[in-house]
Parts: sequence; C-alpha cells; structure tokens
Amino acid sequence: MYKFKATLDIIGVNPFVFVPEQILNEIFTQAGKDRGYIPVCVVINDNKNQQTLLKFGGHWRLYINNKMLQNSPKRVGEIIEIAIEFDPTDRTIEPHPDLVQALNQNMEAKQVFDRLPASRQKEIIRYIASLKTAESVTKNVQKVLGFLTGKNRFVGRDNP
Repeated sequence: MYKFKATLDIIGVNPFVFVPEQILNEIFTQAGKDRGYIPVCVVINDNKNQQTLLKFGGHWRLYINNKMLQNSPKRVGEIIEIAIEFDPTDRTIEPHPDLVQALNQNMEAKQVFDRLPASRQKEIIRYIASLKTAESVTKNVQKVLGFLTGKNRFVGRDNP
C-alpha cells in the first residue's frame, strides 16, 4: 500500500483528495490503464474500503464518503492520512433473481433495460441487490418494471 497525507477538499457535495502523481502512476501501472475507473482499496483510520479513482474536471480524485471517514463533508480542510493500492478483485454485482425473472416475463421492460447504458443498468441492479427484505425487493422490482415501461419514476428519474 502507498501512504500519503492530503487535505480533504470538496466539489459540490462530494469530499475528495488528490492522490500524489507518483502514487497515481504506480496504480496506473498496476491497473494496466490510465483511463476510466480505477478500482482501489483505501485505508483511512484503520477503516478499509473499496473505492474507485476517477478523473473529473481534468484531475484524478479519490472521493471520500462517510463510510470511509465519518462526517467527511464537515471535515473539509482537514489533513488526513491515507493508504491506497490497486484492487484487482472482481466487483461484479449479480442481479437479484426476482429482477431477472421479472425482466424475462416482461419483454417490453427487458428490451428497454437492455438498451440502457451499462452504468444505468448497474445502478438498478445495485439498488435492488442492496435491499434487505423480500417485501422491499418485490415492491421495487415492480417500480423498476413501471419505470422501464414509462409508467412511473425510479431512482429519481422520470425516463429510463
């Protein structure tokens, strides 16, 4: 792991730090790329988390959420110590079986889902997969179907 100290900054409502260029270059070498999303493992205050390095506004940023650092938006300006390394582990999220079954039974919704950008598909899959009760899954799968067929909103969107 590479260790560094950085000042917590914020863009919009998202706290982040800049990763030193030398460390970025090492991570790019390990990842075999210097574009797109770079999966990393981050340790802050003995708290280990998976995160993604991404380029925004011409700069690579490591976003720091509340899970990684408690009250991070309120800690802007604080210098924090970070350990970071490339994380080659598979982060694929399998769709919930109820979602797969519902899409297979509703061809109109499935066709719309299949045409969505990969990021939007992933957002829906991740949302449904994170639900804790069968009741919530059932209710939200129905919302997804309605959203995909233009009958209602879902995840803050009017249209797929």
